[in-house]
Amino acid sequence: MIYLDYSATTPMSEHALQVYTQVARNYFGNANSLHDYGDASNQLLASSRSEIASLINGEPHGIYFTSGGSESNYLSLLSLLSQPKQGKNHLITTEIEHPSVLNTFELLKKQGFSISYVPVNEYGQVPLSALNNVVTEKTILVSIGHANAELGTIQNIVEIGRFLSEKNILFHSDCVQSFGKINIDVKQAKLSCITMSAHKIYGPKGVGAVYIDPSLHWKPIVPNGTHESGFRQGTLNVPGISAFAVAARDRKSIMEDEARRLKGLQQKFLTIMDSKNIILEGHPTHRLPHHLALRIKGIEGQYVMLECNRRGIAISTGSACKVGETAPANSMVATGKTQEEAYEFIRLTMGQSTTEAEIEKTVAALHDIIQQFYS
Repeated sequence: MIYLDYSATTPMSEHALQVYTQVARNYFGNANSLHDYGDASNQLLASSRSEIASLINGEPHGIYFTSGGSESNYLSLLSLLSQPKQGKNHLITTEIEHPSVLNTFELLKKQGFSISYVPVNEYGQVPLSALNNVVTEKTILVSIGHANAELGTIQNIVEIGRFLSEKNILFHSDCVQSFGKINIDVKQAKLSCITMSAHKIYGPKGVGAVYIDPSLHWKPIVPNGTHESGFRQGTLNVPGISAFAVAARDRKSIMEDEARRLKGLQQKFLTIMDSKNIILEGHPTHRLPHHLALRIKGIEGQYVMLECNRRGIAISTGSACKVGETAPANSMVATGKTQEEAYEFIRLTMGQSTTEAEIEKTVAALHDIIQQFYS
């Protein structure tokens, strides 16, 4: 079967699997224990913290390990906003964020925060002028994801970060889809906080990380915790974290070469596809190199996905965290598509095993589906 759903999850790499097994077997001590077994595990955590931090040009003591991207988002937002600032209760995000961000903002709204949703353009990007229009003197935090999971569009976080820094506004960015695929420099982009996940970069599921600028003050959402400086409750998954760090380092070492290869496959797909019936969504150039957001005119994405699956090709109709919802993709509606067009959405995302032959076979399958549908 051809797997083209790498934005949903990736298989663990052999290297990450080896490290996970080795650490699970030999470093089983609780990292908070004061004996030698605990110290050995704690040293692995420190090494992993440094590894992850170095990949984003951050400081090791700004890294906090979690159970994944979704938990990273809500823990980081709630922790940053639990520290009251006199007269500031205004938050800004977009309507195309991951559900874990949007759901957290709904919770914060119930806690008394005022929420504004900055509009995106037809490609899913946040124009700086639009952001400027919604910023007020009461704005305390802005959350804009680095790369959209559905559209693949990349935001100009350096431009946004510098703008927000000048206004002394916290900048949170969900970097789950971009980490390990494109460059992230938290200092250059003036980022207050970013979130990451292991299973998007060939690491294990159930492991993620938050980076918070160490100069910032935050408050644990549950008091009196001892793990991760109180940021998160519970014994740390040392084997998973070690495998995460290894997977991240391996991705970083080949990131530029792999991006070029995947960009070539992306362009191959766009060159040979039936452009009269298949439409590329998201930004045509400022997009993740492995990502194709598409819609086929007049055919629901769910039907296309099932027909592809029947032909041995795994694609998706959007974020796996929204499976089961009947509403169309938020990103499609936010970028001005009609309800009918939004329901046509499909997503193909490539990875380390994707070949040119698989791309050709997938395009041929889509053409066959179109032909059969209209015959």
